[in-house]
Amino acid sequence: MKTKLLAVLLFAGSALFAAPAVVVGVGVGAPVPVAAYVGRAPGPGYVWVGGYRYPVGAGYGWHAGYWARPPYAHAYWVAPRYFGHRYYRGYWRR
Repeated sequence: MKTKLLAVLLFAGSALFAAPAVVVGVGVGAPVPVAAYVGRAPGPGYVWVGGYRYPVGAGYGWHAGYWARPPYAHAYWVAPRYFGHRYYRGYWRR
């Protein structure tokens, strides 16, 4: 297990220096790790919104990551999260 974790960290760390990036998300209790290819931004001012799981009925769905323009200056994306057994949607914040 430690060897696999070390390999993933080494792979993710080396990807930081490449123009296209590979994003690997691992969550505690998540069924499978999710890997996504992140290409170059489509233009200036775009930010990457990482993929996330969201509740669908009794299970969970996956919303793939995407490039987006913030709705206003100096905005940043706050990812969706679970807290106190409740799901809070993602939103843009100043």
